[in-house]
Amino acid sequence: MKPTKRKLVKIQSSRITALLLMGGLILSSLSCGNDKKQNASDTQDELSGNISISGAFALYPLAVKWSEEFQNLHPNVRIDLSAGGAGKGMTDVLADVVDLGMVSREVYAPELEKGALPFATAKDAVVITINSSNPHAEELKQHGISKETAIKLWITGEYTTWGQVLGTSDKTPIHLYTRSDACGAAETFAMWLGHKQEDLLGTAVFGDPGLASAIQGDKLGIGLNNIGYVYDEKSRHPNQGLSVCPIDVNDDQTIGDDEYFYDTKDDFIAAVAEGKYPSPPARDLYLVSHGVPSNPAVVAFLQFVLTDGQQYNVPAGYIALSEDKLQQGLSRLKIK
Repeated sequence: MKPTKRKLVKIQSSRITALLLMGGLILSSLSCGNDKKQNASDTQDELSGNISISGAFALYPLAVKWSEEFQNLHPNVRIDLSAGGAGKGMTDVLADVVDLGMVSREVYAPELEKGALPFATAKDAVVITINSSNPHAEELKQHGISKETAIKLWITGEYTTWGQVLGTSDKTPIHLYTRSDACGAAETFAMWLGHKQEDLLGTAVFGDPGLASAIQGDKLGIGLNNIGYVYDEKSRHPNQGLSVCPIDVNDDQTIGDDEYFYDTKDDFIAAVAEGKYPSPPARDLYLVSHGVPSNPAVVAFLQFVLTDGQQYNVPAGYIALSEDKLQQGLSRLKIK
């Protein structure tokens, strides 16, 4: 009798288990595969092997879904998936520690020179987050935060009170947060301000879930998060204790009807797709290989992500990519 095989995706994370409280995601030893046992003789699929993936928190939830669906098609493929930031994903893949790195920022020229091969797979955005019980929450909803104000908060440190942000005499202090790990969210946010992640001021917190948790616990806190860690997947509204602070795109110190689209995740996604939200901090999300992949399982996984896997982007809260970008990625696989 042939041994029974179990479809399994092993999800690992060593530093953030206690912090990942939103959206029902658990990053410690989570099985993403189908719980039903399936005998290898019951399927004619011959694809087998291992795929290892690490990197950006932003792409992690969607990568979990892709992995689940891919294993439904190919039960003899095992996928090890872990989140640890875009910087870790890029470092790991260039060192050949993993097959694919999840990267939530543009790939830099020096990385391309080392053989990084990016595949654009989805689009999302970084938003400014505050505690929903912030004493100025309603004023901020109407006033918003412009790029200039964000620079005076995160870059120069000129603004240290909520009154300075709102143009009032209020002396209530601002508790500013940023990310401690090398990540696409902070790098993309800093790029919007014309700077780099290391230029961002604020209390540094590891990981998207960690920063969201810090804001939830601090009524005077303000930070930056990927939308996947702000909005609840079931209700589509912001997670308890969090609120999104609108960006004052036209810098008129007022959030007009065409600038407010943050009540639900679906409203926000539609606004990003329509170009109403600036890019950056909206950005493409990548899977990156070290050169053209030769592992058949990796090639098949990337092909799936760029074709049938795209149907899961929007339901998971991401923005679908253009057909041109998807075809560009497929051409890089050099499938014969």
